[in-house]
Amino acid sequence: MKVDILASGSGGNVIAVRSSGNTILVDVGIAKTKIEKRLLEVGIIPGSIDAILITHAHSDHVKGLPLANKYHIPVFATEGEWKSIKGVSEELQNIIVGNMLVSVFDVTPFKVHHDAFEPIGYSIVDKVGDKVSICLDTGKVDSEMIETMKYSNFFIIESNHEPAMLEHCNYPNSVKARILSDIGHLSNKQTGDALAKLVKGMGEKIYLTHLSSSNNMPELAKLTTIRALNKKGLKAGTHYEIEVF
Repeated sequence: MKVDILASGSGGNVIAVRSSGNTILVDVGIAKTKIEKRLLEVGIIPGSIDAILITHAHSDHVKGLPLANKYHIPVFATEGEWKSIKGVSEELQNIIVGNMLVSVFDVTPFKVHHDAFEPIGYSIVDKVGDKVSICLDTGKVDSEMIETMKYSNFFIIESNHEPAMLEHCNYPNSVKARILSDIGHLSNKQTGDALAKLVKGMGEKIYLTHLSSSNNMPELAKLTTIRALNKKGLKAGTHYEIEVF
């Protein structure tokens, strides 16, 4: 399995997952032309994509959906999120209804906590048993999410903000409250605590994503997770790899 983060953050999110010559995208939150360019940069022909999986219908996750119509790519989302998704040809629309086989990938959706109709994350397993878990916008990580994401080779998870920075930023109080709520976004500590429950030190790859450009710093996000895993005796570069996007 090969994973490429093509875009991450409030400006847009796109993840490519490849295995055995097959490719699926999770979210397409930047313009179609930018997605095409970034796909080609990592060696993926846009017309070869087998499916697009959507976590939720906020614009930074669905902006590039015209890609689906251009290349006739099936799109999968929950019934709730289809209420907000516009412009996808009817014959390409598919409703996620529990565990599904999408192309060659065994896809298990899991409920996340965000201010959308029916947002989800995904655990995706290929034919040889490699597993990637993708948990983007969520205000908390519960036990069911942990259970679904266990035993992954790749963890792609948001590490959105540092609460002290958020407290002192110029956002309206209503926006701060939303971000900090259980249907907002994960803080660095929440992410580190979740990964401490998940990472076993078997060479897993951790990708921290969806960082706030105003209320976080890449090195701070990374160090918070490293410290959480240090408490378990796990060392970056020895027991796992970590990268920030």
